Amino acid sequence: MKRILFPTDFSETATNAFVHALEFANRIEGELILLHAFDLPVFDSQFFPENYMLIYESVELTQFEVFKDELPKLHAIAQERNLDRVKMSHRLMDGELVSAIERSVKEDQIDYIIMGTEGEKSWTDMFLGTHTTAVISDVDIPVLSIPVESKYKTVKNIGFTTRFRPKDKPALKNVIEIAKKMNAKVKCLYVKKDSSDVSKETIKQWEDDFANDPVEFTVVFSEDVKESILDFILFKDVDILTMLTYKHNFLKSLFHHSLTKDCAAHWDVPILVIPIQ
Repeated sequence: MKRILFPTDFSETATNAFVHALEFANRIEGELILLHAFDLPVFDSQFFPENYMLIYESVELTQFEVFKDELPKLHAIAQERNLDRVKMSHRLMDGELVSAIERSVKEDQIDYIIMGTEGEKSWTDMFLGTHTTAVISDVDIPVLSIPVESKYKTVKNIGFTTRFRPKDKPALKNVIEIAKKMNAKVKCLYVKKDSSDVSKETIKQWEDDFANDPVEFTVVFSEDVKESILDFILFKDVDILTMLTYKHNFLKSLFHHSLTKDCAAHWDVPILVIPIQ
């Protein structure tokens, strides 16, 4: 059974992402681990010699009470969606969020992370300067990022961006397995900039290798990668977009500029980021 980590601060953004996490776990027959992390205050003990530990104990107790009060609300959402059969466990951890996620990934043997993210209608805001960015940079497992505007709908098409590199194939196989469990299709996109890019023979070999899978390949000739991806999302009815990261700098270069106002309507598409070694 795949294990899915869902970090939450019980905000509206996180609660919206929880629905996606529930549905994802249900479709792939996985288990959800709900994580709430909190920072303990930093005090100089010489100024609080007598009640130093009481301060920490009070903060921990307050966080525990919040955690205890909020969890039933999430379970109620699962029940309302007839998904209370999805196995769920809970973790309350002190420490900074990203480090808590890293600890949980190792200790709980996590396969996927699903988390909500807020943005200002651009991929720059979605990825740069957020907890999502830090998590994507620091963990070596797939991260599904759910924009705050994204309302869950049945996944029919999963987009997959590729450069047709040999090391992309394991990631595509992973996405195909997810798609099969969701009864969805995988639609691959390669943005070809010039004739010196990937050869026709390589593309044909990939098509042959995946001929028996629910996958199709699209090659677009363009200098504008961002706009090509957005057109692809629109015309192929992509419900989740998969992107492969070779380096964090790839995200920075790809999403350095905000998108045009015409593209703002597409910020409800979840992004599945898969790290490539």
